[in-house]
Amino acid sequence: MKRAATLSALTCLLAVTAAAPAASDTPAPVRAAASMAGKQASAPGTPSALDTVPRRGVLRVCTTGDYRPFSHLDPATGTYRGVDIQMAEDLAKSLDAKPRYVATTWAKLVGDLSAGRCDIAMGGVSITLPRARAVYFSEPTRTDGKTPIVRCADKDKYRTLEQIDQSGTKVIVNPGGTNEQFARAHIKRATLTVHPDNTTIFDEIIAGRADVMMTDASETRYQAKIHPELCSVHPDDPFTFSEKAYALPRGDNEFKAYVDQWVHLATHDGTYRKYEDDWMK
Repeated sequence: MKRAATLSALTCLLAVTAAAPAASDTPAPVRAAASMAGKQASAPGTPSALDTVPRRGVLRVCTTGDYRPFSHLDPATGTYRGVDIQMAEDLAKSLDAKPRYVATTWAKLVGDLSAGRCDIAMGGVSITLPRARAVYFSEPTRTDGKTPIVRCADKDKYRTLEQIDQSGTKVIVNPGGTNEQFARAHIKRATLTVHPDNTTIFDEIIAGRADVMMTDASETRYQAKIHPELCSVHPDDPFTFSEKAYALPRGDNEFKAYVDQWVHLATHDGTYRKYEDDWMK
């Protein structure tokens, strides 16, 4: 009887062992990510912004203030306006708080968020894999992509990257973000100039000091609306695909889940579309 029981127990043990995956069956990066996720989720003593923002009564929002229609700082009044500024006000209200805007630049945005200088980054932020290594991204608010904006007289002259990247063409770009990354990756023969102020960069094209800027289709549409001299080139068929979202501190899963749900509702109940239409139409 004892021998039969021992054999039965051994059979069960072998069956369980055979069913379990060997350590080598799971790629090392996946095991490491799972281990890190477990550590982040269980890290003691790290309160979520979902709790600290309502207690503080303030939602700290990193924003560049130089990217209409999403975020624009009026230098005369010191106030911010834009699609994502209106969204920031809504998010803060949902958390029983008020927004406080933290000035940043495209080059410093991820670092400022990671260092805890703000609770969220908003203002036309594009999702990229390098950024996603350092911060979380919310559910996307819209799709976008790089496309040219030029003087309307040149709208048929600069339709392709090959046409743009020619000796004698003056390409202009703002520093530190995805526009500069895209331009440096594709412009080899044309003259590339980095203009430090994204709020006046389109005046350079109007004045003839630059010929082309390649930026998100949403921005080209807005700038063409307020500058009749400029035309957005094939904004419905951009060179690239991208999505815009809100950047969040890495590791705060509770806050990310809340912001995801809030974005999902705002992009499906007409709230986000209304704010865009206020600026784009």
